[in-house]
Amino acid sequence: MGEKLKKDKILTIPNLMSLFRILLIPAIVWLYRSGDYRQAIAVVALSALTDVLDGRIARRFHMVSDVGKVLDPVADKLTQVSMIFCLSSRYQRLWVMILLFAVKEGIMLYWGYQTLKVRDQINSAKWYGKLSTVVLYLVMTILFFWQEIPTALAWFLIVICAVIMIMALILYGRFYYGILKMQAQDKTENQEVKLTK
Repeated sequence: MGEKLKKDKILTIPNLMSLFRILLIPAIVWLYRSGDYRQAIAVVALSALTDVLDGRIARRFHMVSDVGKVLDPVADKLTQVSMIFCLSSRYQRLWVMILLFAVKEGIMLYWGYQTLKVRDQINSAKWYGKLSTVVLYLVMTILFFWQEIPTALAWFLIVICAVIMIMALILYGRFYYGILKMQAQDKTENQEVKLTK
């Protein structure tokens, strides 16, 4: 564990970019709530750009770390929930989306913790998790920028977003279930070997 938490594994460019994205969140909320929508979307775009770049830099220059595997999705989730929070002032029923988001992330956190205990490693995001993130960013950005969007279209996009989030949760459930089931089988086999000795 000490090796994983060395300074050069924490203070990497990708990790600092993730931290930068977290620091942008108050600016996004303040600008949007102040009615400066164009500036808010510009900050969101900057956040999204650094999100894309930090992953590429991490892979290209071998800077992937367990700290980054945690910090990057945390920055994603905090940014996403801040955008949903901003839009809830225009779409009052969007609290349902916030609740769904909180339930999904809570379950994901639990599954991640359980697999970390049995495998002692942090799993990277899967394609369906990334798809959910991209769609959520896209929908929230459209709603941020297009102030006069027809209400029916806005809710259509929100529902699509929610469906993809649920799909990602189900697929992650299958993934984590497979890991935990395999670990349980290995444990059972090891116990049986010990009993036969």
